[in-house]
Amino acid sequence: MWDEQFEELLRRYLPFLSPEDPIEGDTRLRDFGLDSLGMVELLAQLEAAYDVRFVDDALTLETFETPDVLWKTLQSFK
Repeated sequence: MWDEQFEELLRRYLPFLSPEDPIEGDTRLRDFGLDSLGMVELLAQLEAAYDVRFVDDALTLETFETPDVLWKTLQSFK
């Protein structure tokens, strides 16, 4: 499971997810409003917050498919 900071950042880019709704590992992020601009902004926020750099190969729609995939990708750069 991910940490609180990750969930807080993620929630900022999911406008269709209500504050009381939990984020499940298999939640489809695009279904809750994550669009291409949001992906770029979220990427920048994650890189700054976790002091990592996403490699070009990780910049795919699949990386931003679900919180689980995104978290695992982020952790692979630490």
